[in-house]
Parts: sequence; C-alpha cells; structure tokens
Amino acid sequence: MKRVIVMGASSGIGREVCLMMLERGWQVGIAARRKDMLDEIRQAYPDLVKTRLIDVTTEDAPALLAELIKELGGVDVYLHASGFGKQNYNLDTDIEKHTVAVNCDGFAALIGSVFHYMNANDGGHIVSVSSIAGTKGLGIAPSYSATKAFQSTYIQALEQLSNMRGSKVRFTDIRPGFVDTPFLADAGRFPMLMDVSKVAKDIMDAIDNQSHVKVIDWRYRILVFFWRLIPNSVWRNLKVKGR
Repeated sequence: MKRVIVMGASSGIGREVCLMMLERGWQVGIAARRKDMLDEIRQAYPDLVKTRLIDVTTEDAPALLAELIKELGGVDVYLHASGFGKQNYNLDTDIEKHTVAVNCDGFAALIGSVFHYMNANDGGHIVSVSSIAGTKGLGIAPSYSATKAFQSTYIQALEQLSNMRGSKVRFTDIRPGFVDTPFLADAGRFPMLMDVSKVAKDIMDAIDNQSHVKVIDWRYRILVFFWRLIPNSVWRNLKVKGR
C-alpha cells in the first residue's frame, strides 16, 4: 500500500488524481488551502485520508508538510499539483508576484523539503505538475510560462543531483496542455481542451511507469515538438491571442 501526499488536492487535477489513488486503496495525505474540499474527501475515505491546511506561500508550509508526512507514517510518492496562473496582458505587478510566489518560491520550498526527507529515508518518487506553457515564453502570461519553465528545469536539476548523490529519489515532470478545470473557468475559450479524468489517468500511468517527463496528450506532444522548432527571431514577433 503506497503512502502518498497530494499538494493542491482540493480541486482540478490534484483532486482527480487523489480520488484515483484512493480508489486503489492507497493511504493519501491531502493538502490545500480550502478546508471544506479537504473535509469532503476525508469524509468519503475516512480510513485512508489525512489532511492538512497548507498555503504553499507561507513560511510554515514545509513544517506543516513534515507534520503530514509524520502523521501518514512516511511518504512514497509526493505529487505537487498546487499552482497559480493568469493571463496578464497588462503585466499587472500583483499577478506576476503572486504567480512567482506560488509556482517558484512555494514549489522550491516544498519540493526541496520532500527531497531532503526522501533522501534520508531510502528514497521515493517526486511528481510535479508543470505545463507545456514552459516550453516558450508566452506574452499573454509572462510569469506563468516563466515559472513553469522554472519548475521543469528544477525537477531536471534535482534528478541529476539525486543521481550524483547515488540517491533513490526518482522524479516525474508532468506537462499537460489546457485542461477543463476550474483553473481555466474564467480564462476564456481554449483549443484542444482535455478532460480532467483522462489527464488524471495519464498521470497515474506516468507514476506507475516512473516516467521522467510526460507531456499530456499526443496532440500536445506534436504541438510542443513544433514549438521548439520555431526560431526565437520568429517567436518574439508572433501575436499570441488571449481570450
């Protein structure tokens, strides 16, 4: 029976993956800022769920995560699905700062905390949900695309560090495209919108197979391939449309 912690389990991708883990009978520690959503999951699976209110941007977030790990009796898989992003055509400073606080500062603090724990406790599997948005800088969402690139690079760096140390900590970088979740509810219409259940199933497959990088789904794998081929001299002059 696996012991799993899902950071950002209250809605969207994190919640859907969490429910699939619970259906397998895994012990799951769930964390987010919304108590009502966490309580709803715990009430449905009282024997399998431990909860903790955690805001990834606060200084006590790593300590609260450590408490949840202790209550769970350890952690075999850590899924970081907490994130923030908005289209920001006007480059609103508050949006940029909050995006960096969640997707960079909070991400690095908690991923790093779990890495130290697993490195000292015979390994484990760290899974992060980044985005294909990190492939290229997007003018309509500067901090979002930049922070998603940071996340993918950070996971890649930690994987190398783990191998340098001879550690048993493994990593998976999940890179979805547009997913039909509350995260995009007010952001307008998006092409190739994916069903969250299908995305969650692909994430479970990536966890089972211990994939290093998983771009979801095949349409986005093709898109990312061609994105990478576009020269920067062309990309910087493209007019990417927002909502």
